[in-house]
Amino acid sequence: MAKAKSDENIGYAQALEELESILAELEDNDVDVDKLATHVQRASQLIELCRDRIGNAKLQIEEVVKGLAKE
Repeated sequence: MAKAKSDENIGYAQALEELESILAELEDNDVDVDKLATHVQRASQLIELCRDRIGNAKLQIEEVVKGLAKE
């Protein structure tokens, strides 16, 4: 799924906050059906972004640990 250009500039915490906001709206009993697909698609994009951020952080941490092990 393609990411919005503005997503490249948002951090994990901001993405998570937006995701929680969408989830709260989806849990509401009066969900606007016309907005449902848009919300679900955006949530999917945010989940992907969060996973990417976590994956990148994991790789960076592994590199630091490798560097420490060599010393």
